[in-house]
Amino acid sequence: MIRLVLALFLIFNAWSPTAASAHALDPGYLNLEALGQDRWRVTWRVPDLGNGPMSLAARLPQACTQDAPPPLAFDGRAWTTGWIANCPGGLAGGIIAVDGLEATSTDTLVRYELEPGKTQVHRLTPAETAFTVPANAGTIEVLTSYVALGVTHILEGVDHLLFVFALILLIRDRRRLFWAVTAFTVAHSITLAAASFGWVNVPPPPVEASIALSIVFLAYELTLPPARRDPLTERFPWLVSFAFGLIHGLGFAGALREIGLPQGDIPLALFAFNLGVEIGQILFIALVLLTAWAARQIYPQIGRIAPKLTRPASYAIGSVAAFWVIERIAAF
Repeated sequence: MIRLVLALFLIFNAWSPTAASAHALDPGYLNLEALGQDRWRVTWRVPDLGNGPMSLAARLPQACTQDAPPPLAFDGRAWTTGWIANCPGGLAGGIIAVDGLEATSTDTLVRYELEPGKTQVHRLTPAETAFTVPANAGTIEVLTSYVALGVTHILEGVDHLLFVFALILLIRDRRRLFWAVTAFTVAHSITLAAASFGWVNVPPPPVEASIALSIVFLAYELTLPPARRDPLTERFPWLVSFAFGLIHGLGFAGALREIGLPQGDIPLALFAFNLGVEIGQILFIALVLLTAWAARQIYPQIGRIAPKLTRPASYAIGSVAAFWVIERIAAF
């Protein structure tokens, strides 16, 4: 069991944004902002790999012409550049591609406007490195793109997953765990929708720091024996997870705000993104529980020693989360 806990901790640490290798897993980003008169402002963001840009190249529709783009510049996390492209006749019907993507383990988010203010999004992967720009994005395309974006975001969001992992360790009863996770889901769905529609507007830095602080709180509770834990946490864990879920939802909304929502399909895209987040969360919970079950089958004595490992696990979780709190507050 201790090997299991350490393995999970190392996985979290490897996914952490502070890890040196994390940049290789970051998605690329291509944004085409319509300026009118067949002109687009292009922003191209390439993940960092070994202190240099990943070998990716954005390819616009054949009809587009452009000056030589400025060299890529490192912004602290990725390599970016931008230029103005002229695309007579518009983007619809043209092919947008990312050359070199097939040789990576990452994906690229393409955000484009057919005309000013009308945003569409498409996700390219190593299996699909190009797509034909549709005149109007259909329901299926919006649904599949935003579900995939939601799954990707939650599985790369180590802080959100670490919170869920702490819940799994804190709540031993599977029925109570189910209701706690459900409350977390409902809460972050509420604030995700509210922030996406502009009803709530909270600056990202305090939100990110509060998310890390919520993990510190759960880690502290894990260090205590059940009799000394906060009565609210012990008796009504769903209420605690709901309260913190409201904060995590604002974090999801921040990511979705960067991606953008397609005009005319905002409710559908919002539903699809949230569905993707939930699918990724369920996959993670299933993986953790399945790993624990497999460990019990291999080593039946785990049941006796598992309670002794809760405190070391809580210190590991709390240390990582406390570092994030300090790092994110310092970034204010």
